[in-house]
Amino acid sequence: MEFLGGLHPMVIHFPIVFFIVYCLLEIIGVIINNEKLLQIAYFTLIAGIVTALGAVLTGNQAEEFAERLYNGSLEFPHEAIELHEKFATLSLWFFTLVAVFRTYLKIKKKFKGRIRYFFIIFAVVGAYLIFKAGTAGGELVYKHGVGTNLTIPQDNRLQE
Repeated sequence: MEFLGGLHPMVIHFPIVFFIVYCLLEIIGVIINNEKLLQIAYFTLIAGIVTALGAVLTGNQAEEFAERLYNGSLEFPHEAIELHEKFATLSLWFFTLVAVFRTYLKIKKKFKGRIRYFFIIFAVVGAYLIFKAGTAGGELVYKHGVGTNLTIPQDNRLQE
């Protein structure tokens, strides 16, 4: 399963982009009252959720692999990884709930009027959660060197 963990740095960019684009489309679509933009925003939200599932799965595998690689070393940044995991998982659940709520309103034909403005708030909150998850993930790489050969204990380095 370490193959899946190795995909994490590549996979994570898809949900980041989809969720940020969703937020922009949702905000613009609501403000200018454009049904086409709102429909595209909805499908972008769904794409973000699907790709976020992949990001969370590969992230969990990357964490397991890193824990085995560090083998209980005190250098392993447990707290930083937990913070990243918390915000990533929270982002996935948040956007999933937004999608469920939006789907319900769409089916009931109640996704109109002032209720759409709540989705601007949801979009901004979601963008903040993505920002926090990305910042924590970036800190793992650039501050702690997680996922690079720079911080792997010498006796556990992968043979190339």
